Amino acid sequence: MKESTWKECIENSSSLKISPSRAKAKSLIEMAEGRIRYLKENHMKEHNASYIFEGYYSSLLEFIHALTLLEGYKVSNHICLGYYLRDILKRNELFRIFDDCRFKRNSLIYYGKKLEFKTAKESIGKCAGLIKELKILLKYPGK
Repeated sequence: MKESTWKECIENSSSLKISPSRAKAKSLIEMAEGRIRYLKENHMKEHNASYIFEGYYSSLLEFIHALTLLEGYKVSNHICLGYYLRDILKRNELFRIFDDCRFKRNSLIYYGKKLEFKTAKESIGKCAGLIKELKILLKYPGK
C-alpha cells in the first residue's frame, strides 16, 4: 500500500521506532558534507547537471535520515521521509520542495529522463536550500 501520511508510514512499518542514534546521524551528515564538497569541485555543465542534482538529492536524503535517526525513527522510503517533514515537523513548505526534488530524481533513476540544464540548476538550488534548513533543524554548526 502506498502511504499518504506519517501515521500510515508507521502503521505499514515503512517507518519504525528505534533508539535514537547520534553516531549514525553524525556519520550520515559527514557523508553528505563530503559529497557536497566533491560536487562543488565539479563545474556544472549541460552534460553533468543531472548527475550533480542526483548527488545533492542523495546528500539531502542523508540529512533527513540523520534528523529522523536523532528522533528515533528508521525510515525505509523517500515518501515517508517527506511525510516526516510535513506531518511531524509541520513544515509543509519543506515537504513540497522535497517532494518536487523526489519526483525529479525518480524521473532520472526509474525512467532515464535527464533534466534540462535550467531545471537541474533550479533543483540543485532547491536541494541546497532545503539542506540549509535541515542544518538549522539539526542545530548543525556547518550552516
